[in-house]
Amino acid sequence: MTDTTVQSAPQQGFAPETFEYKAEMKQLLHLIVHSLYTHPEVFVRELISNASDALNKARFRGLTDNTMLDNGAPLEIRITLDRDTKTFTIEDTGIGMTKEDLVGKLGTVASSGTLDFIKSLKEQGTAIDGNMIGQFGVGFYAVFMVADEVTVETRHANADSVGLRWKSDGQGSFTIEEIDKPTRGTRISFHLKDSAIEFSEEYRLKSIIQKYSNFVDFPILIGKNGAEAEKANTIRALWQAPKDSISADEANEFYKFLTHDFQDPLGYVHLSIEGSVNFKALVFVPETPPMRPFTTDNDKSLHLYTNKVLIEENCKHLLPDYLRFARGVVDTDDLPLNVSREITQSSPQMAKINKVLTSKILSLLQDWANTDAEKYTKFYAAFGQQFKIGINSDFANRDQIVQLLRFDTTQTEKGSLTSLKDYTSRMKTEQKEIYFLTGEHRETMLNNPNLEYFQKHGLEVLLLTDPVDIIVVPSIPEFEGKKLVSIDKADVSVSETEETKEPSTLDSALLALFKDVLGEKIEDVLPSKRLVDSAVTLVVGKEGLDAQMERMMKMLDKDFKGGRKVLEVNMEHPLIKNLSRLQLADAGSPLLRQYILHLYEGALLIETNLASPALFVRRMTEIMTDATK
Repeated sequence: MTDTTVQSAPQQGFAPETFEYKAEMKQLLHLIVHSLYTHPEVFVRELISNASDALNKARFRGLTDNTMLDNGAPLEIRITLDRDTKTFTIEDTGIGMTKEDLVGKLGTVASSGTLDFIKSLKEQGTAIDGNMIGQFGVGFYAVFMVADEVTVETRHANADSVGLRWKSDGQGSFTIEEIDKPTRGTRISFHLKDSAIEFSEEYRLKSIIQKYSNFVDFPILIGKNGAEAEKANTIRALWQAPKDSISADEANEFYKFLTHDFQDPLGYVHLSIEGSVNFKALVFVPETPPMRPFTTDNDKSLHLYTNKVLIEENCKHLLPDYLRFARGVVDTDDLPLNVSREITQSSPQMAKINKVLTSKILSLLQDWANTDAEKYTKFYAAFGQQFKIGINSDFANRDQIVQLLRFDTTQTEKGSLTSLKDYTSRMKTEQKEIYFLTGEHRETMLNNPNLEYFQKHGLEVLLLTDPVDIIVVPSIPEFEGKKLVSIDKADVSVSETEETKEPSTLDSALLALFKDVLGEKIEDVLPSKRLVDSAVTLVVGKEGLDAQMERMMKMLDKDFKGGRKVLEVNMEHPLIKNLSRLQLADAGSPLLRQYILHLYEGALLIETNLASPALFVRRMTEIMTDATK
């Protein structure tokens, strides 16, 4: 990938040599530095990552090689800043580089086809961000976004090595020469461009390290010229530690550092997985959701690391949507450093990690549901609305999600919820179905006429007040062989033991009059089996939606009219019997028709679907006026 303009010299005492970058490399550097790259701060991450890798190699070699140069030297990274001279220096005591390393690692592009790919990004108007550059094998060259010239001074850990200096302006060439360097490791130094002077500020550098490199294994020491260095990476990578070696308090403090939450989490899972995919993870379930859930400014997820170096701050492909309330860290060495978001999305390793994490989080929630109802209730109050949408997306874990759902019912106290399993354990012997009712508020729903039969006979009904439930519950056709049915449906089965009375001739005549008066407003008029205390109610027929769904549709579309419903009439109600007698006496009475219309609109009012309450009140006043003459 490089052309040497001077013949190779002996390892010891060679004169400075100049190496010309090939045309492809020149174009590549120009595009990265001047045309495409965004977030120049990541040059810090790239340099620290390289230093950390070199230190790891030195640590490993030192275990078996007593002849290694500076075998007892502390393993650390030192960064020195000087705002006055605009200089930036980073030095490590790692494995160092040979001349061949300098030519091969700092003078070539690691991946073939890189230039063509970057050119295509430029043509599409796509910028290369900090999560893509590493895949091109040219992460080191991010430094040229902030510097016009870079000097690398290094000495390899071999006892017979020599000091070397690599220097380049990132344009056409680089030089390598021998220098006097008594210690092992690498020192990179450069003057910052005026546009990058912020990176000579200690506070700015610390914030970058905290974001990208806070969990690097080795101390990162920052100092100004002449000043004592201060350690910048203060938090140890807890996810790398054995599970039994960290306390709950330590884990909670780590969570607060990571999320800036002031509360302890509800709990966490600590994983070290080896097999078809290798990764470590520390994943927390918060106690409360962010202030504005379901908004892009709070669209957070797990942090993805490779060897303790941040790859993606909010990697949405690590968890399915319905579990993205979880916060924490996943660290895998199965992905190359700084892979692009596009690669992580399609990576088979990412899919495997997602599968394992999903299973472990669901197991944690199931454990809470079984052994700590109070904790699970807290979780469900905070994240239940988000969690339950997994029914419609995660079909592999659908049965487990159904087991974890919780509902308000007619037989639970306000604020208490029940599972479908507990509901079925309380079902009547003759009960064949699981009943539910949708609405906005528990108190309003308990007064719904459609509940009267069920309350009279002690039949428990799920009260679905969460708007998400109207999408979720129909996706559960049955549970333990029991169908889930809405009591708002006209064809709901209420009893097989009670005799069904055929309507009398008078009753049939009155029902026919109801149909005539209401006409196209309704789908049908039927004698009711479910009403006990109320005169009439509206239920969903073949073409209608339940009341909650209609309200949601109207919010989405102000012109939505909804379908016609079935009006059920309680033929045993005193008012209905009086209307039957009134019809017998005077079938053409205008007042009778007013009563029927008023009953229908009263049923609409209960559903909060009455279009004109003012006309309803006016008619009611007229009826009362006539009744009190």
